[in-house]
Amino acid sequence: MILRRLHLHACASRRSLAYAAAAALCGTAPRTLPSAGLLRRLHDAAGDGPSSDSEHGRRPGPLTLYRNLVSQGKLTYDSYQENVASELDNLLRRLQQYEMEMEDYHAQLYIWENSREKERRRLLVEEAEDKQRDGVWIDEKRGFLDKLVTRRRRGNIEPGVGKWVSYLNREKKLDKLVGQRPVSPVAPKGLYLYGNVGSGKTMLMDMFYGATEGVIKHRRRFHFHEAMLEIHDHMHDVWKRRDDDKSVQSSAFSWISSLPFDAKIKEWLIGEEKYKQETQQKHILLAVADKFLVDRQANKTGASILCFDEIQTIDVFAVVALSGILSRLLNTGTVLVATSNKAPEDLNQDGMQRDIFLELLSKLDENCNKILVGTEKDYRRLIPTEGSTQVHYFWPVTSDTYSMYEAMWHDITNQIGGDTISVTIPVMFGRSIEIPQSCNGVARFDFEYLCGRPVGAADYIAIARNYHTIFISEIPAMSMKIRDKARRFITLIDELYNHHCRLVCLAASSIDDLFQGTEEGPLFDLESFQFETEAEGTKLRRDVLAEGNVGLRPSTCGLVAILSGQEEMFAFRRAISRLIEMQTPLYLERVQHAHPSFQLQAAPAVASNNRTCVSQCAPSV
Repeated sequence: MILRRLHLHACASRRSLAYAAAAALCGTAPRTLPSAGLLRRLHDAAGDGPSSDSEHGRRPGPLTLYRNLVSQGKLTYDSYQENVASELDNLLRRLQQYEMEMEDYHAQLYIWENSREKERRRLLVEEAEDKQRDGVWIDEKRGFLDKLVTRRRRGNIEPGVGKWVSYLNREKKLDKLVGQRPVSPVAPKGLYLYGNVGSGKTMLMDMFYGATEGVIKHRRRFHFHEAMLEIHDHMHDVWKRRDDDKSVQSSAFSWISSLPFDAKIKEWLIGEEKYKQETQQKHILLAVADKFLVDRQANKTGASILCFDEIQTIDVFAVVALSGILSRLLNTGTVLVATSNKAPEDLNQDGMQRDIFLELLSKLDENCNKILVGTEKDYRRLIPTEGSTQVHYFWPVTSDTYSMYEAMWHDITNQIGGDTISVTIPVMFGRSIEIPQSCNGVARFDFEYLCGRPVGAADYIAIARNYHTIFISEIPAMSMKIRDKARRFITLIDELYNHHCRLVCLAASSIDDLFQGTEEGPLFDLESFQFETEAEGTKLRRDVLAEGNVGLRPSTCGLVAILSGQEEMFAFRRAISRLIEMQTPLYLERVQHAHPSFQLQAAPAVASNNRTCVSQCAPSV
């Protein structure tokens, strides 16, 4: 143990010296490093078994959590789930060491990047001096002989070289002067979990994600809908930033203004700098990927992990975006833990953008272990309900059930206090949505307001982030006649479940009978959410695809395959399964711990996630 602590102290010292050296090179203050105490705790924990979690004050691992829930009778034992929990536990222990390795790597990278930038500017200044001295831009007052001599001398200085060749030559010189980029440590393999509805994939991934808090700096959990919308949002930001050239020039090129060169030489320097920026920002998905993880831009040290729930490739954009972004993240050392109802090779049965998809498959195979959560049971139906004294799903719609629904609304709002008012909350892309009845973290809607209008996943995410308790009345039995409303309702349930909201419903039928009409044909559309951008307005993605404005359309056969019963039935089963779980005591007792608004209250320093929350403590109803 003493030797281990000495080793950690030495590692921390090396990192401190490395950052100090980098700061000296660039004239900047060194970044704040993690304390040696934190690093020691991480290193000590890396060698301990799951039984020692509480001794070291860190969160229990997935295997400990799973076994505890089984022993308490809150979960039914399943060998597949225990195997996955064990694999996630092993990954968590490897991540603790990987975090420290990545801190060392980023310290070396910090020195390398700053040294390279210093040398690059020195080379640029030398080139500028040569150009000014040799008269690349000739003063008209000079004589004919001077001009002739100058032109001959310029013949030895890369005559006619374009910006691209000049850029490459400069990069080659930098490789010789500074050396190659430091080699990053090998990331531990992530996990790709796939299986049927209710097999426990999301539950196990969330156990793992919770256990990484305080262990991994850069961590993010996404559901598919949220990820796609955030990709759109980041792409919009990148395009907007590129269009705003003037503001970029004033900050990025300010070092040039003080140099003792003629105006035309300075223009050349700015042109070279702009070309470097354009070259590095050529691929927009790479720029989006670099913004995808929390605080990655603010602090580059340490490892990163991405938990991705319900990976899908439902159209061309999803295939291209996921391939580009996931490949970039995996290439830069991010560890991926993902869930899906399909094995990776079965994600794109329509064959959209096949070459790009095959590259994604190769990356997933290289960086993730595939694990089938092979149970055929829907364990959400087996979660014990003993001790539950409250009903949160009222059906059918009668005077009695309506009275009980109203009574629960009044009980909860009275407990929480405050007036019931109408408010407007922000949505992504500068949009907003009105909440007709809002009371300190509790909101009330009818089905038509949420699912009968052109709203989508972005609206549902905003509602789920802001409200821990949602009341929805007048929910009909779904049929082919209202398939768009059914599609929206499924997306709504996904987001309320993903954000761990409490849901109170007044519906026309039981949960199991809620989705009717599947014999008539598929109930909902190709895409699970609508476009939210300024260009497409509120059009559904299928309408934009039909107009040919986004990518290439799948083949007709592909559309038939995508819209056939398999995809729809999985979505229906998932929604039903989640609605059932949302009525259980195990789910309801975790609302106050798992909902985003309570996490922000518990850790205000993490409130930089752009989430405007209007919630208070959830009443124990």
